Amino acid sequence: MNQTAGEASETLKEKQENPKIKSLKDFYKRLKKNIPALIGFYTIVFLVIVSIFGPMLTVHPYDTVNLSDRLVGPSAEYWFGTDHMGRDIFTRIIHGMSLTLMVGFFSVILGGVVGVPLGIVSGYYGGRLDNLIMRFMDVLLAFPGILLALAIVSVLGGSLQNVIIAVAIYAIPGFARIARGSTLATKKLEYVDAIKALGATDNRVIFKHIMPNVLSPLIVNATLYIATAILTAAGLSFLGMGAQPPTPEWGAMLNDGRDYMYQAGHIAFFPGVAIVVVVLAFNIFGDGLRDALDPKMKK
Repeated sequence: MNQTAGEASETLKEKQENPKIKSLKDFYKRLKKNIPALIGFYTIVFLVIVSIFGPMLTVHPYDTVNLSDRLVGPSAEYWFGTDHMGRDIFTRIIHGMSLTLMVGFFSVILGGVVGVPLGIVSGYYGGRLDNLIMRFMDVLLAFPGILLALAIVSVLGGSLQNVIIAVAIYAIPGFARIARGSTLATKKLEYVDAIKALGATDNRVIFKHIMPNVLSPLIVNATLYIATAILTAAGLSFLGMGAQPPTPEWGAMLNDGRDYMYQAGHIAFFPGVAIVVVVLAFNIFGDGLRDALDPKMKK
């Protein structure tokens, strides 16, 4: 009897629970089934925490030149060794982590802010407007990502802000196409036609009924594209078109170690490992996120 009462109480509690909280719990349960994705998620959380609080705990300044300690290997004082100018590589990687994540997040946010509305408007209204927007997206997609970003940065000038703008511009077509596809699928549903027949405005249909259906694939695309944005930004900095010295950007640090690969390989090794870890974490988490948000996987 007590067990039955307890079960009834638990069932009642579940019914009274906030639907959003219940939805988040269900999502986390599905995500937990994918162990690599869960590891990727916790790795991202750890990297974000380190990027915020790590610079406060470092001992050596990231931009102080100390030629007497140049090209020192990993040791108790310099965990990752020093570069050709005697700067502590560990400190520079910790300080550069926030820059790397900032490029990834801000470029995706900017690309989504522009691309998503264009895709929704294109899919919802169709006609000539759809044709015009999508042909412009096709032009952007015709260029390889790194070449398009390189061309934009060449025009704007080499800086971290311009790298973010360049990567964001390349992200726009991806967001626009996904938003357009989801909009086309949603606006054909019967309940959308019924809402329109009842006199709902276009804005209400878009924000109340189309946007919720567009969000899931967009979130997955954004997570995966952060990894691409980080790689692109590192590539531009490696070519000297991104962050300028003495900014501790990982791609620029790789470029610094290029001339010392045999003499002091640690200069390029540790920034390279840092890039691999971050990109791998976002890619693995993005794959797991796609499975967790897929309605077909909910059962």
